[in-house]
This record gives sequence, C-alpha cells and structure tokens, in this order.
Amino acid sequence: MSRAMEELLSILDLERLEHNLYRGRSPQVGWQRVFGGQVIGQALVAAQRTVDDGRYVHSLHAYFMRPGDPSVPIIYDVDRIRDGSSFATRRVVAIQHGKAIFSLSASFQRDEDGFDHQFEMPVVTHPDQLMSEQDLKEQFLKNAPENIRRYWERERAIEIRPVSLVHYVSREKLPPKQDVWVRANGAVPNERHLQAAVLAYLSDMTLLDTSLFAHGHSVFDKHLQVASLDHAMWFHRPTELADWLLYTQDSPNASGARGLTRGSLYTPDGTLIASVAQEGLIRDRR
Repeated sequence: MSRAMEELLSILDLERLEHNLYRGRSPQVGWQRVFGGQVIGQALVAAQRTVDDGRYVHSLHAYFMRPGDPSVPIIYDVDRIRDGSSFATRRVVAIQHGKAIFSLSASFQRDEDGFDHQFEMPVVTHPDQLMSEQDLKEQFLKNAPENIRRYWERERAIEIRPVSLVHYVSREKLPPKQDVWVRANGAVPNERHLQAAVLAYLSDMTLLDTSLFAHGHSVFDKHLQVASLDHAMWFHRPTELADWLLYTQDSPNASGARGLTRGSLYTPDGTLIASVAQEGLIRDRR
C-alpha cells in the first residue's frame, strides 16, 4: 500500500469526541486549503458512525461554505434527523475556527430488491493502453508549467489516467466532456461504509476541469478562481475498489461565474456504481 493511501485511510478514521461529535485532521501536503473530497469523505464517515448496521448510504447532498484550513482539525457535528424502518437521514456540519465551513445531508437505506436498469458505459480506451502516471511524469511534466508539475508529482491516494490530455497542453476550446480512469493506489478494506467514503473522496476529482473545456482553460490557470460550491452523489451499487473505475463527465452549462458538471462512475465491466453532480465557482479574476 502506498503511503498516500495509508494517509487517506488514516484521515478517514475520525476521532470520536462525544455523542454525535467527531474530529478529523488534514494531511500536511502544502495546500492552502483542504481538498473538498476530503471533507465530503470525512463528513460521510461521521454520519455513518451514527447509523445502525445494515443501512448504507444511497445519496448525499453537500454545500461548501468556506475554505477549509489544513493546519487545524475539523469538527463534525452530526444531527440524527430521522430513523425510519427502511431509511435513516443525517445532517453533518463541519466546523473550523467556530464557523461552519461545510454541510452534508445523507440518506441511508437497507438493501432491497427492485427494478434495475442503467445507462451503458461509453466505449473508451482501456487504461492499460494509456500513459501511466510515471510515463506522464517522464514525458510530459518536464515541459509543463510549475503548478501542473507540482500537482502531478505529488504522490496521491487515487491514481488518475485521463483518456485525453489535450486540455492540459492546448488553449483550444473543446467539447465540455471528458473520460478519466481512476483507481485506489493501494488496497481499500472490504467494508462498505469505508469504500463509500473513499468513493465520495475521489468523486470530487477532475469535475471542475470539464466545465472549463469549452472556454480553453484549465483549473491550473492562475487567473481563475476555482472552487467547489455544492456536490451531490447517488450510490447505486456497491463495489470493491480493487480495480479501475471510469469517471465519465459532461458539463451542460456554465453561467454566472459557475460551471455545472455531471459524472458517472463505472466498473470495467460496465456496471454503473454511482452518479455525481457538482456546481463550482469558475471566476475569471481578470
């Protein structure tokens, strides 16, 4: 297991302070603010720890209110809104410096049989035929801007292989769609609550990129102010995070300095395991 995955599993293992109250920490990797996926994952863990065994998250809806400070802990306060016979609802508020920085509502359900259908997975290049992260570092990073090089050189818990790299090296205005293969950089324990938290963590990756494709920009452009505003996720089918997942994304709209992106996560055999929607701030500060 990579050090980065060990660190991710460690930060998802929250400290219990009191009934419904948990404390999480952030990795010290030099970022000025906490990665949004981390807060989503930690808040989901806090909610899960207040839910009876046998109920699993099927949806979450979250809002980012303030940038997270990685230098201090984050307190997660869970409100047990409802426990029904089949569903349970929780609301979590993340707090730093006495102020709310994030809120999450999540719904949990016991497993049930029912109608079953899904969209087909798009046909894309298999990750084994794409450049590995090491290949990217050796062939691409030597000529990349410093901020892009710093992002890719850092060891991460989630490996990413974009099907296309055009948007990193071109200012061409592209269709606002992309396909990205992602996988855990190390073993994730076979426990559904933890696997859901890791899936929520990685769901925040690369989404805002897609909303910028149509404008010839990327999240690395220094004149852009880019941040997640809200995040919604639906968990359709459980899966072990032992293989690649295809994260296919499209951005149907950008307006008002905001971009909307939708995503679908598929296993290599074409099973749709989760759907995501996110709106983010994409403000041109010039």
